[in-house]
Amino acid sequence: METVTLDKVYILLQKMEYRLKTIEIEMQELIECPELRMEFIGKMKKRSNEPTVKIGTLENFRKKYKLD
Repeated sequence: METVTLDKVYILLQKMEYRLKTIEIEMQELIECPELRMEFIGKMKKRSNEPTVKIGTLENFRKKYKLD
């Protein structure tokens, strides 16, 4: 079994602190991101209820939009 020393505990705490700060920064970026605001989420929910447009096969889609 490995011996736990104060140095090892301190190093682990530093790693945990760094990871928590990284997560905090990422969460703040997500909160500030305009694409994830409640208005955007509401718009996406409304759009999810709209009927889908059938395009047929991928080959037909490519022909229709001249993507060959």
